[in-house]
Amino acid sequence: MDRSSRSRSRGLAQVVAVAAAAALTLAGCSSSSGGKKAEGGGTGTSAGKADTPRMKVALVTHQGPGDTFWDIVRKGAEAAAAKDNIELSYSADPSAGTQANFVQNAIDRKVDGIAVTLAKPDAMKDVIAKAGAAKIPVVGLNSGLADWKKLGLLQFFGQDESVAGEALGKKLNEVGAKNAVCVIHEQGNVGLTQRCDGVKKTFSGKLQTLYVTGTDMPSVKSTITVKLKQDKTLDYIVTLGAPFALTAVQSAADAGSKAKVATFDLNKDLTGAIQKGTIQFAVDQQPYLQGYLAVDSLWLYKNNGNYSGGGEQPVLTGPAFVDKSNVDRVAAFAAKGTR
Repeated sequence: MDRSSRSRSRGLAQVVAVAAAAALTLAGCSSSSGGKKAEGGGTGTSAGKADTPRMKVALVTHQGPGDTFWDIVRKGAEAAAAKDNIELSYSADPSAGTQANFVQNAIDRKVDGIAVTLAKPDAMKDVIAKAGAAKIPVVGLNSGLADWKKLGLLQFFGQDESVAGEALGKKLNEVGAKNAVCVIHEQGNVGLTQRCDGVKKTFSGKLQTLYVTGTDMPSVKSTITVKLKQDKTLDYIVTLGAPFALTAVQSAADAGSKAKVATFDLNKDLTGAIQKGTIQFAVDQQPYLQGYLAVDSLWLYKNNGNYSGGGEQPVLTGPAFVDKSNVDRVAAFAAKGTR
């Protein structure tokens, strides 16, 4: 397939995904003051809140300690759960083995649906198959775009990490970067690797990779500082999460480096840093939307038989750039914990 065909296909997929996301939101948010519960579970809502039978949903992610990105995902999931009369349980651990145990626990509790991230898909394959055998629908979010269909998930909500990385690489070209380092805070996480690989694909300068231990922020800071002292020609640091970007700013100051910082993902402090100019720009994938749609989709599937993208296309929630030109508007939502 030539480049133009790939672009048209990608554009079509994004149109389908956006339309599906809109359908999910409209269907999930519709209400009627006199709504009645339909037969067989029903689709009734009352005053914006579902009056369908109580559901149990488990959300399992690879969140590491202190990673505020996942607080936004969880907030979106909890908003959908409150609207849909869902009892939501949230479990998280960077270890794929522990994540698999959380999913098994959800199966044992006979939940009505499971939402899961696939940062390390091979480790999750067997337990997801067990969920399927138990006839529990599973949807994916955030990580696992390349694997969700192979593992038999019903739907996926997130961004194409390779496309996001390619977009950031082009942005580095636009701002005149020549020598950048991509900081990976969790080894083995396929989504993080795809981001750096995407940057490398389109960035015309030199790109280095630096691995840090994301669960130990003092170590992250010192490792980046040492790298900047070793290579004085580095002019951009690319991090893969908001907390690491903020730490990279400190590292550059400690190292006496003029390297600028760009990142993937947002939080309230990160948008403030863009406003101040200490961070140049960020790629936003809308984590609130990922959590919200993942949980809401399970309600829609159980009560209406709805599923997005025809079971073939993901619902894309990003990427989008946040920089000086639009950060003020985004910051207002970040302060509420929804961006």
